[in-house]
Amino acid sequence: MTGNGGQAQEPDGLAEAADANPEHSFQQMVLESRDIKDFLAELALLAASRLSTPGNRVHAGVTVLRRKKPEAVAASDAAATALDELQNGFGDGPCLTALRRRTAILVPDLSAESRWTPYVQTAMEHGVAAILAVPLDLAGDAEAVLNLYSGCSHGFSWEDITTAEAFAAQAASSLRLILRIAQLSDARNDLSVAMQSRTVIDMALGAVMAQNRCDRDTAFGILTRASSTRNVKLREVAATVIASISGEEHITTHFDE
Repeated sequence: MTGNGGQAQEPDGLAEAADANPEHSFQQMVLESRDIKDFLAELALLAASRLSTPGNRVHAGVTVLRRKKPEAVAASDAAATALDELQNGFGDGPCLTALRRRTAILVPDLSAESRWTPYVQTAMEHGVAAILAVPLDLAGDAEAVLNLYSGCSHGFSWEDITTAEAFAAQAASSLRLILRIAQLSDARNDLSVAMQSRTVIDMALGAVMAQNRCDRDTAFGILTRASSTRNVKLREVAATVIASISGEEHITTHFDE
């Protein structure tokens, strides 16, 4: 862990904005972040900057649970990344416990802590003296936890805990919005792909009906048998039929963007 002197890097004035209006700050982060990982990186920077004081530099990281495995996805600095990965490597610790139990956990003095002994001993060797872990309530969409590390025993005051929990609540609200937008975008893309596939298949059915002078059901049977025989998707068979007639290699539809 790095020395206690100095302050964490401030994320482009967001620390000052958070002091004045935390909700506005997170709204700004949502608008300016390129993706969820970028948002979480801003959150870690903001938390570290807000909670650090002269002589007590706080390192912040964010761990998410993916396919039941914890993964360090964002941090205020390299030290926080290393500390998150260290805990994930042990598979247990205050941050992972907070994530699983969905409740904030404070370890004010690691030297007096009797839980998670192998991890705690190693964390102390890396200069950690106090840990605060605050889970992000994402309403079942995902699981994440804000991890805060201090090199000072009792490095987190009750005011710090309140601030961290407020940050986590605001961030979780913003993350739920980002996740919902991403879900809507995925649904829109899936619908677009489905509509494109349906259009290509309809065009191929018309071509097969004209060539074989048959009805739609018969034409559909011809396409599905070809799909099964060649072990390729029905849309690909349909595209091949259209390409053989039109000479075009790339079949576009009204729904292509």
